[in-house]
Amino acid sequence: MDVIARAVDVTDTTGVKSFVDEVVEAWGGVDVLVNNAGQGKGGNLDTLTPEDILAHANILQMGHFRFVQAVVPHMRAQRWGRIIEINALAGSIPTPDGIPSVINRASCIALSRSLGMSLARDNILVNSLNMGWIDTGQWDRHYKEMPPGVSREEFNEMVLKVVPLGRFGKPEDIAGMALFLASEYASFISAASIDISGGMGGQIAYFPTLKRDFAEAARKRNENA
Repeated sequence: MDVIARAVDVTDTTGVKSFVDEVVEAWGGVDVLVNNAGQGKGGNLDTLTPEDILAHANILQMGHFRFVQAVVPHMRAQRWGRIIEINALAGSIPTPDGIPSVINRASCIALSRSLGMSLARDNILVNSLNMGWIDTGQWDRHYKEMPPGVSREEFNEMVLKVVPLGRFGKPEDIAGMALFLASEYASFISAASIDISGGMGGQIAYFPTLKRDFAEAARKRNENA
């Protein structure tokens, strides 16, 4: 299988279009776009500036928009396309912390649903997958934020208290749904917003408090040891 691998800055409109044009020239078109660029960003009213939120939006909202805008003319020309937006559960169910992630993910989901309606007449289907706790490197980072003496087993148990299925999702859980949406089996699905979260919904709102309380209890345990 041929692969074209490039590092593309999603904040660079010209660079995004050039990459898509390169793919079209090599392969004759674009069938499927998976918009997966993004990053989590914490912060609240007391710690953020408007510029912080705008910089995050330029990666998430505008990064997704740039790629859609670059591929859609080619998909229209062939009367077929699938666009899969990788988003986060925090965009569909707000949390009390992490304002940039909450509002920019919500905007990405709204963009996906709007495009899923407007592009359907061209047989271009657009859907959003909203991830819960997926076992990626971000959880190594969260664990390193814990006080000394906290085992990874204790940390995982704390995190998974809010996940009804009781485990982290796997990257394959996302990839499987993306493959389904890119196939003809999903030919009547557009503008859908699908949470892939192991049953977690409103419980996500408790995680910031749970994490802080757990860290404080661990610190007190260390002090009393």
